[in-house]
Parts: sequence; structure tokens; C-alpha cells
Amino acid sequence: MSFSSEMPEVPIDPHPVTAEELVPGDLVALTREAAGQRRWRAVMHTLPESPGTIRLTLRPPLGGVDRDEVLRRGQEVIVAGRRTDVAAVPSVTSPRLDAVEFRDGDTVTRLRAVDPEGVEVTYRRRWGVWHRDLESRTSGTVPDDTVRGWAADADRAGYVVRHHARPAREPSPVVPRRVVVTGLGALTPLGAGVPELWRGLLEGRHGITELADEEFAGLPVRTAGTVPVDPAALLPRAAARRMNRSAQFAVLAAREAWRDAGFADGGTRESGLDPERVGVSLGAILGDASVLVGGDRKLREKGPRAVSPLTTPMTVPSQAASQVSLDLCVTGEARTVTSACASGTEAIGQAIDRIRYGRVDVALAGGAEAVVTPAIMASFAAMRALSGLGIEDGASPSRPFARDRAGFVNGEGAGLLVLEAEEHARARGARIYCEAAGWGLSADAYHMAAPDPGGGGVALALRRAVRDAGGYVVDVVHVNAHATATVEGDLAEAVALRAVLGGGAGAGVPEVPVTALKGHLGHLQGAAGGVEAVAAVLTLHHGVVPPTVGCAEVDEDIALDVVTGAPRPLPADGDLVLSNSFGFGGHNAVLALRRV
Repeated sequence: MSFSSEMPEVPIDPHPVTAEELVPGDLVALTREAAGQRRWRAVMHTLPESPGTIRLTLRPPLGGVDRDEVLRRGQEVIVAGRRTDVAAVPSVTSPRLDAVEFRDGDTVTRLRAVDPEGVEVTYRRRWGVWHRDLESRTSGTVPDDTVRGWAADADRAGYVVRHHARPAREPSPVVPRRVVVTGLGALTPLGAGVPELWRGLLEGRHGITELADEEFAGLPVRTAGTVPVDPAALLPRAAARRMNRSAQFAVLAAREAWRDAGFADGGTRESGLDPERVGVSLGAILGDASVLVGGDRKLREKGPRAVSPLTTPMTVPSQAASQVSLDLCVTGEARTVTSACASGTEAIGQAIDRIRYGRVDVALAGGAEAVVTPAIMASFAAMRALSGLGIEDGASPSRPFARDRAGFVNGEGAGLLVLEAEEHARARGARIYCEAAGWGLSADAYHMAAPDPGGGGVALALRRAVRDAGGYVVDVVHVNAHATATVEGDLAEAVALRAVLGGGAGAGVPEVPVTALKGHLGHLQGAAGGVEAVAAVLTLHHGVVPPTVGCAEVDEDIALDVVTGAPRPLPADGDLVLSNSFGFGGHNAVLALRRV
């Protein structure tokens, strides 16, 4: 509580007068010493005491208790040259605090009321002492006894002291903010940019090629989904040299998403945003394995002097997130999620929560990966996880849900969303693609590489995503499936989808159309969730479900309504689209998007 009288803002100009000249409203100091110490009091009343004396009722000008002084009429006093409205000076008594039990969280305010320009100071109790500034360790602290002494001496010394007990904390429901998607960016095997991705998906094209570089010669599998442009050529040379390939993908996709959201080139400051209220959340498994492999090769062939000092910072999976934050001047946070092939989707989910609960207002979220390297390819081949089908006939060797599926195709790329708090987006008139409504996580706890054939973990993540979106299973109109084209993985996902959504032969309920994009792109690893989220957003926005490439004949054990051949209109009865991502070790993540 603060007290002040309605005073004109004029400087104090001390000068002497006699007591008989004083009138109510004058600010008076009884001695020159008191005036020098800024101990003034307002004259509230004057009353003749005797023929030679006057009784004055004085009160501190910012509030306090009255005291009477009897002065000789001709006695010299000092006035401030400033008047005050006596009706505006409160009569206040500071209560004693001897019997009060202090608690952390209490506050005490102290005002030097005899100084017309006094400022109320607030102390807060924490860890048993009173702090003038909880954000500074050098502002000084005082003990309980000192605070009690302030209160006991306040009236005499011309202070006003108030104690405010910590308010009782009552549980209140947290109202999360609604999160929307306002921008999209992608680099994929179908080309550079979201338009190339969407066009390729609708046209039923794939971007899988045979790896022609000599370093891949001799590998049992040499097909992969690689980005058909050199990302380094699209960036300034000096910047590109300090980024690994994954980070180059991420920066280019982030720039596209940033522009698509209506922000200015350059980043946060050019867009009029507070950099501290913007975040980055990217998924990656390894980021770019080639940097570490290349460093090791140089060490062996040419010795330690040949190894670049940038090898370590360019190897860590977090490089993509840090480079995006550097490029767009994002200081709120730059987080990296590593949860196998679920990384990109989980990164988006975490960004949703950061916006929901007020940590940031805007986030760039998704995934980036560049692991098409000989060692990684050889490892996947040794696991018998890669498809050995060729591309000679023009068909994709990645065949999700197909009867002749034979494994996944390794790929690379990046996909990012710009997420915003809805009120933030609407305040700036942004175009909104859809709502990022919720997400769900789970773990199989089954095997380090194989999926749980019962699909229990996947089903749990699906239900959690729908619940987190505030929806129901009947609201789901489409699923963008993870479906890597492995025999066991596709079947386990299908089992989970049927368990949650119903459908299948003889079920008697409308089936939810399902599509899988890895026939177009290959498996983009940590970037898969980001790119597939971009596609799911566009599916909602345009009301069109892309077909599943490579699936000439759906495996009858899948028993889902897999969209094949041509695009299909998105059903109107419902508003939720789910985007699935599942990874080695049993990581399951599902993103729920809502039509707006």
C-alpha cells in the first residue's frame, strides 16, 4: 500500500519564517537540521495556545500519526516552499508486528512518510530473511527482528510500515492457450520447398534414387531418398561451411516456414517480435553422421592437424536447432529431441506445450536429418531392415502397407512448422492453416528394434493424442501413418489403429482413410515426423488426402482403408487428423491437428 498527497511538482525551497506565519498546508521542519535531513511535516491545524504561543498539529506529508507542538509565536522554523492539501494526507498508524508469525512469501512495505518525495520500498521474505530484490544477491537482506523494530518505531520516526501476509494459495484450473499452425517449410526428396512436396504427393511421384557415389559401391542396398538440390548452394558460402548438411536443411526449411507465416526475412527483430518469446524445437537422431566419419577418415589418413576444429560442433544432433536460432535470432529456447524416428513429432508436441503454457508465443518445430552415409546404410542393411527392391520399373521400392513390402528406404530432409498462440496469430492477422490441437507419447517396453506386435503402446499414444486435443475417436477423419514398409512395423500399426478407431471387415462402421508417405520419400528418420506433419497440415487445409505410393495391393492383414491410386477428398464428418511416428526402442509419438 502506497501513500502520497496530491502535491504540485515544484522543488522544495527551504526558507525561514516565524511560527505565527504558518497556516494549514505548509510543510515545516522545526530546525534547520531537520530540513537538511528532509524531515518535514504538514501543518494540519493551528490554534492559539496563549498570547505568546501557538499549538500546531503536525502530520508526515505522506501519511502517519499526528503530533502536537507548542511554539513561541516568534520562533524561527523552516518551510519547504511547497504546500499540500491537508485533506489528502492520510492518518495512518503502523501496527506493531511483535506477535505476528512471519512466513516466506510475506511482504513488508516501508515508506519514509516525512519526506514529501519518499518512495515506498517493498521487502519480501524468502528463506527466512527479507529481500529488497529477489532477483539480486547484492541488494541486501534484513532479519525478522529488524522488520519488527521498523514497525515498533515507525510512528515516532515518521515511517509507515505495513505487513502483508502471503495469500493463501488456492488451486485454480490452468487454462492452456490454443496453438495454431501459421507457417510451413520443407526440403525433401521431392524437391526444395513445400509446393514441391505437396505437388509430388498429389501426383503420386516418389523421390527415391540410386546412390551413384563411389563410396556407396559394394553396399548390398544403394537406394535412398535424397534431397535433389545442394543445400549449401542455397546459403551464403561462409554460413554453409559452419553447418552440417542436416543443419543446412533445417535453416532453409525454417526460412521458408518463417516467410510463409508472414514474418519478415532476417528473423525476430525484423519481424517486430521479442526474440525471448520465440523458440526452436527440432528432432534429430544423429543429425549428420558424415561429419564425424569424415573427421575420422582425415585423422587416419593425414593425422590430427587435418581434423577441422568445427568437427565437434558440427557433429552434435543439436546443431540444426542452434543454427536455426542463430539464423533467425531466436533466444527464447533452442531444444533438440532425440527419440529415434519419433523425434520430429515429439519435438512438435513439446513446442505445443511450451506455447500452451506461456513459455513462448511462437515456435519453429519439426525435424531434420542427413544420415544417408555408407556406414548407416550398411548397418540398416545388416539389420535386414532396408528394402532390396529396385527402381528400374519406376515403382517405389518403399511400399507401405503393401502385400509385397520388403523394408524401408533410408532418406534425408527437413520439415518445420511455425506454431503460434492463437491470440498472437490473430492479433497480427496471420493466415491459420489449422490448430495444433494435441499430442500423445508412449513406450512399447518390448524390444530394442522390433515393434510390439500387439500394438498396445501405439494405441496408447493414439488415445492420448485424441484426449489431449480435447476430442473423441469419432472426430478423427484421417491418419497420416508412420508405415515404414517393414513387415512387422506396418502390421503392428494397423493393429493399433483398428483397436482405437474401429473399422476392418465386418465392423459395420465407416473406416478412417489412412495414407503413408514413405513410398514418396523414403524414411527421413528424425525428420520424418516434421515432414509428415507438414503434409498432414496441408491435408486439413486443402481437404485432400494424398495417395500411398508403392502400394499396388494392400496386404489383407492390414485391414485399413488405405488411400491408393489417386487423392481422395477428406471426409467432412469430423475435424481431427493424426500424424504418427514410431521409433526403434519403442518410442511412440502422435500429433493431433484440428481443422479450423
